[in-house]
Amino acid sequence: MVLQNRAKATRGAIIIGAAAVFEEHGYGSASLTQVSEAAGVTKGALYFHFQSKEDLARAVIEDQHRIVLAESESILNEDRPGLTAMIILCRAFGLQLLHEPVVRAGIRLTFEATAFGPPVRGPYEDWIAVMEQLTERAKTELQIRLSVDAAAFARYIVASFTGVQMVSGVLTGRADVMQRIEEMWGILLPGIMHENFHEDPRALSRLISAAIPSPAQSPTVPAP
Repeated sequence: MVLQNRAKATRGAIIIGAAAVFEEHGYGSASLTQVSEAAGVTKGALYFHFQSKEDLARAVIEDQHRIVLAESESILNEDRPGLTAMIILCRAFGLQLLHEPVVRAGIRLTFEATAFGPPVRGPYEDWIAVMEQLTERAKTELQIRLSVDAAAFARYIVASFTGVQMVSGVLTGRADVMQRIEEMWGILLPGIMHENFHEDPRALSRLISAAIPSPAQSPTVPAP
C-alpha cells in the first residue's frame, strides 16, 4: 500500500510538472528533461509512468477533463434552474483557468493535439452535451425562449467561451477572463431570455463575478 501511494504521488507530481512545462512551452518545444526537472523526479521514474511525451500529454488532457467534469457534476447536483446552472458552469471553468495549471495546460494541448495524434473531441463534445441539456431545461422552465435551438445554442456557448478565454489569454494572460466571460453573457442573455422571465440580464451575467447564491436563492422560474 505504501509503494502504491508513493507511485500515485509520483505520477501526480509528474502530471503537475508536465502541465507547467506544456503550458509555458507548448507540446512541440517541451522536453521530458524539462518535465522531470519541473516534477522533481528522475528520468527513470518518469519513464516508469509514461513511455513518451505523447502519453504524458494525453494524461494531462485526461486529468484536465477529470477536474472539469468533477466541478460540473458538483454544480449540476445542486439542482439549480437551467440558465443559472449554465452561467455558473462558465464561472467555474473561468476560475479553473485562473487557478488550475493542469486545466490551462490541458486546454492548450487540446489545440495542439494534431501534433501528436487526432484532434481531441471528447471534452468539447461532453461540454456541448451538458449545455444542450441545460438549455432544454431552461426552455421548459421558461427562462429561455422556446424558439431557441438547444443544440445550436450549446455549440455557440462553448465556441464563444473558448474564443473569449483564448483572446483573454493572448491579450492579458487571462487576467481579465472573468470580466470577459461576464460580458459574453451580458450580450447573449437579452436575445435568448423568455418573455415571461423577468430577471434582470445584468444581474444574471454578474453571477460570473459575484458571490454565488444558494440554489434556494437562485432566480425564480416563472410558472408555465
